[in-house]
Amino acid sequence: MATLTYDYTDSTAVLGPLSTSAEPHAYDLCEGHAESLTVPRGWQVVRLAARFEPAPPSDDDISALADAVREASRHRPQPRVADRRPRVSAAPVTHDVVDPAVARRAAFRVVEGGAGDD
Repeated sequence: MATLTYDYTDSTAVLGPLSTSAEPHAYDLCEGHAESLTVPRGWQVVRLAARFEPAPPSDDDISALADAVREASRHRPQPRVADRRPRVSAAPVTHDVVDPAVARRAAFRVVEGGAGDD
């Protein structure tokens, strides 16, 4: 909705209409942030418009959207590493272990059907 630039030597922030070109030290703001802009103590804000209008769509916007759709259609998600591992079927966990060596092993086992197993 608006573009913000700074002049550090004059301690001034300038808020104007949305810029049509990219500048390295200019920041594009949404309507909410443009209206609620505050600056450091001792600085002044110069508002070049009382109300900011959204910029109309441009050919660049349409081209960027078309490029994004083309790129998304080429992308094929790779299976996750976890999906490529063979599934391990585990015996149910029981608590009647008699052998002390077995009792010291971890009580957790991988089971199918848990969270993330889609």
